[in-house]
Amino acid sequence: MKEQKRIRDYGVIIGRMIPGAKNAITDVRGVKVGHYTLKNGAIQTGVTAILPHNGNLFQEKVMAAVHVINGFGKSIGTVQIEELGTIETPIILTNTLSVGTVGDALVEFMLEHNEDIGITTGTVNPVVCECNDGYLNDIRGRHVKKEHVLSAIQRAEEEFQEGDVGAGTGMSCYGLKGGIGTASRIISLGKKDYTLGVLVLSNFGRKEDLMIDGVKADRMIKEVQREADNLEKGSVIIIVATDIPLTERQLKRILKRTSVALSRTGSYVGNGSGDIALGFTTAHRIKHYEKSPIVTVEMLNENEIDEVFRAVAEATEEAILNSMICAERTVGRAGHTRASLKEYIHEIVNG
Repeated sequence: MKEQKRIRDYGVIIGRMIPGAKNAITDVRGVKVGHYTLKNGAIQTGVTAILPHNGNLFQEKVMAAVHVINGFGKSIGTVQIEELGTIETPIILTNTLSVGTVGDALVEFMLEHNEDIGITTGTVNPVVCECNDGYLNDIRGRHVKKEHVLSAIQRAEEEFQEGDVGAGTGMSCYGLKGGIGTASRIISLGKKDYTLGVLVLSNFGRKEDLMIDGVKADRMIKEVQREADNLEKGSVIIIVATDIPLTERQLKRILKRTSVALSRTGSYVGNGSGDIALGFTTAHRIKHYEKSPIVTVEMLNENEIDEVFRAVAEATEEAILNSMICAERTVGRAGHTRASLKEYIHEIVNG
């Protein structure tokens, strides 16, 4: 988006399903994404905010689920999502050592917009997920500040950049530059079309394992050296949004299928990789001050769920590739360099 050249523009079409109008998580009505980017020499980091809807998320929560593929991560808020099945704040992505700062800023944002929190009602569950950008970024400097988080939330819109922006600024993927990527799919259920969108923060994989639409790509990428310890380290955060009426249990089943996309791009989910999928549906809004003792919630007939499984696998795979192809070559901390996939894509596609 934002006039960037994406993986489809190079002739790589993932799967058979039709993408949404923007081919982005924001094809799900009401969802917005905002970034704050810090990019200056050894400082290569930032913040990305995902807003599930335009209203007050604390007052009107969305049903949600989380699936931990591999738990080498330092996220905030996933325990309550697992227990209660709702999200009540924006979702913020950043680097590992900035999780505390970002969580504090998100709490401050929620308190400012909800005077009842901590006084006449309970507290709030901030949702923050992270990846380690320390190869390119001076992560010890903890350059992300509260104002950057608030700015990312304020900047959220339907059209947003991918690649080395926001939380993705300093991330690496398969030995190349990683970052923020997105994609979506349209799903026909009965006589109505629904949308499923994915946003990824990619920071995982080894160069020699990279697959692009079934093609083993590493032999075409000559410049990139194998990592010294040859271990798969890093992380990926996968955010899934949909407008399909689902229960939190069904959402969790769908999130489990994101691991298909990791495998299709070449990951085997290494010991040091924190791979977490978090998803929500905008079909229901759970009122904080619900007065009725019984609440009716629609759910998908699970005989129809296979196409949703396919949609999340396709969209996640394409989002990962978009995160790489939209990222620029980056030189960061200590002169560490990550090349862009776009430098090699023509040879891979035509090879």
